[in-house]
Amino acid sequence: MGGSTNGQPAAHDHARCVRQAVARAEKVCAAKQVRLTPLRRRVLEIVWRRHEPIGAYEILAQLLRGRPKAAPPTVGFLRQAGLVHRLDTLNAFLGCDRPEDEHAGQFLVCSRCRRVAEIGDFVLDRTLRKRASSLGFRVEASVVEIKATCAQCAKER
Repeated sequence: MGGSTNGQPAAHDHARCVRQAVARAEKVCAAKQVRLTPLRRRVLEIVWRRHEPIGAYEILAQLLRGRPKAAPPTVGFLRQAGLVHRLDTLNAFLGCDRPEDEHAGQFLVCSRCRRVAEIGDFVLDRTLRKRASSLGFRVEASVVEIKATCAQCAKER
């Protein structure tokens, strides 16, 4: 989400971010000729509303609030379309603010408060792919998660 994902300024308009994310998702899905179904759209909105990583069970719980018979969310589609990132360290999902750009995610994850910042460094991605190739591997997907301490938590020490 291009920078700190929680700790947003008080004047931050979350609804606007959700609308922008959905608009980008519609364009990406149209370009890839895939459907952004109402359920997929709703899951994307839930992920974006938080501005921080959210687990699949929490997504499901929010879906069940509005629809007692909601099916388990399929975030696999959203990941495949590049609309969300999966953070294995946190077992959670995070909205991608550049789904129209082919990119690998590199994330700083605060081990104390779970704050996440996406680095999105193309040079680092290219270096990793070249190194993998030199070792006889072809990178299929790359997500780098770096455990760190955010500035806020470092101040509190």
